[in-house]
Amino acid sequence: MTLLDEFVGWYFAEHPVRAALLGADGYDRTLGDFSEAGFTARERAAERWLERLSAEPAATVEDEIDRDLVTSQLRGTVASARWPEWRRDPAPYLGAIFGSLFTPFQQRLKPEAELVEAAVARLAEVPDVLAACRENLDPDLAAGLLVTRGLDQARTARRFLTETVPGEVADPVLRARLAAAAEPAAAAFDAFVTFLDGFRAGGTWRMGEELYSTLLREREMLGYGAAELHEKGLRAWDEIDARMREVAGRLGDGAWGEDWRAAMESLMDDHPETLEAMRAEYEAETLRARDFVRDRGLVTFPEGEECHVLPSPEFQRPILAVANYLAPPPLSASRTGVFFVPFTPDGSTPEQVRQRLRTNSRAQMPSIAVHETYPGHHWHLAWLAANPRKVRKIFRTPYFLEGWALYVEGVLHEQGYFDTPATELAHLDCRIFRAARIVVDTALHCGDMTIEEAETFMATKASLSPGTAKGEVSRYCAWPTQAPSYLTGALEIQRIREDFSGDLRKFHDQIAGSGGLPLGLARRAVIPAG
Repeated sequence: MTLLDEFVGWYFAEHPVRAALLGADGYDRTLGDFSEAGFTARERAAERWLERLSAEPAATVEDEIDRDLVTSQLRGTVASARWPEWRRDPAPYLGAIFGSLFTPFQQRLKPEAELVEAAVARLAEVPDVLAACRENLDPDLAAGLLVTRGLDQARTARRFLTETVPGEVADPVLRARLAAAAEPAAAAFDAFVTFLDGFRAGGTWRMGEELYSTLLREREMLGYGAAELHEKGLRAWDEIDARMREVAGRLGDGAWGEDWRAAMESLMDDHPETLEAMRAEYEAETLRARDFVRDRGLVTFPEGEECHVLPSPEFQRPILAVANYLAPPPLSASRTGVFFVPFTPDGSTPEQVRQRLRTNSRAQMPSIAVHETYPGHHWHLAWLAANPRKVRKIFRTPYFLEGWALYVEGVLHEQGYFDTPATELAHLDCRIFRAARIVVDTALHCGDMTIEEAETFMATKASLSPGTAKGEVSRYCAWPTQAPSYLTGALEIQRIREDFSGDLRKFHDQIAGSGGLPLGLARRAVIPAG
């Protein structure tokens, strides 16, 4: 057994929910240890693993990339321990519960009876996980915004546990068993909602420039920090703005001149009439994108891949206002993924629903479907699952994953997929939105922008409704460094492509098949040294 194999065994044992969702056997009947002792023990162990692996020699370039991938993740873990999420935010606890109970029924890797038994075992641990959250949240460190996000999600738990999850089970006896097992967990959530509702948090969600820059350099292996990234975002916004003004001038017989915001506002009025109609149109667009990519020979399709297009799950709706994707478990034989269309939470007003539909207009759907499905997230994650190197399937960075999905939007623009001024402008709007994310995320966490200023920026510098902008900014506060990953990664992948010797299909297959590597490692994986 190699040292990396030993590390993976430790990692899976300490993170059983993630192990199971990756498709590893033997980890699906526990949520893991969420006690203070468990978190601190993992933090100390990460330091030891980093020291051991950093000293480990590599026999080949591929072995070196594997080692450096794992050590980059560990450097991020060690750095983040200075600002422990498990003391500040209910998300680590709630994410494990919701994801572990919902995702297996979406993936269907095992017979229904086994899925139910695993869910029953995890449900039994829910009260202890919530109790650990109550014990670990520190009023001096926890941020009110993060606690409110957790509260909104926790309020969906009773229905999710007692109705949504059992509703995934066809066998009536098994369904009844699961519903019965869910009741104590739901009761624990009822008490947890009361706890969060009364919790008075005095901490901040702002990460600060020092840690933010450390994560960019150490975990993401970028050669710059927060200030430099902020400037890159501003320059990118200006460049895309100029392109959008030119395209806007070709719309509507020049009715909007160069005012691309006014043009986008008009285009957004052309949207599906209902949430279900939106889902159906996304499904049709997904099939069109697949056919286009196949006909142009832009990538090699993995055998057996399939992408379903479904409404976003109820527990995600209060905290996520945009489309997202659930990948096939890379350690399994499955190549079936799910494109989740962003439905509004239950109880949303007609105006809130209308605004959600407007930000998924018909002009915008082609770019969003390409990003989430072909040749974006779905193709990439189904393709990399064939990589024989195990750690490449386990550890991935959004700076490659999200960068890839935005990069291929640009490729399809080059190939003529966005074949009208309306869809071209919407494509560029998706891109300028990602430039605005860089500006806002860095400014928020470095203390240079308030939440209100960030919401205004996103609503005026990109075509977001005020409600969607509010949801976006809340996400940035809760998930520092993630929002800049899209455009940052896309630009870095484009630069690697410019230095690559070979045709487009070969480049795509090789770099996407190498994993979801930090960008410096991705370059090393496809361009020989020297």
